[in-house]
Amino acid sequence: MPKMKTHKGTKKRFRLTAKGKVKHRAAGTSHLASRMSHKRKRNLRRTDTADTVETAKIRLVLGKHSS
Repeated sequence: MPKMKTHKGTKKRFRLTAKGKVKHRAAGTSHLASRMSHKRKRNLRRTDTADTVETAKIRLVLGKHSS
């Protein structure tokens, strides 16, 4: 069987915490921010954790980078 390759797009967008949770950048921050409230923009600056349902899928496609 061939080795499973790491999905490069996933590797660029997600990182794992020490406890195995998946961190990602909040969506909706690239442009059109002038119509947002200051509170919303401030909260979008933080990293967020992915939903636990998606964690197993993301760890699978990260391959050897998931440990």
